[in-house]
Amino acid sequence: MRERIILACTECKQRNYVSKKNKQKTPERIELKKYCKFCKTHTVHKETR
Repeated sequence: MRERIILACTECKQRNYVSKKNKQKTPERIELKKYCKFCKTHTVHKETR
C-alpha cells in the first residue's frame, strides 16, 4: 500500500521531489535532506499533503 508523496524544501517552500512511501509502516511525515535547485544547497525537505 504505497502512496505518492511530494517533498517540499523547508527554506524556500518549493515542491521539488516526488516519492513513494508505505503509509502503514510510516504514518508520520518524513523529512529527508536533499538538494534544492532553487536554494542551490542541500536542505531538509518535508512531506506535504
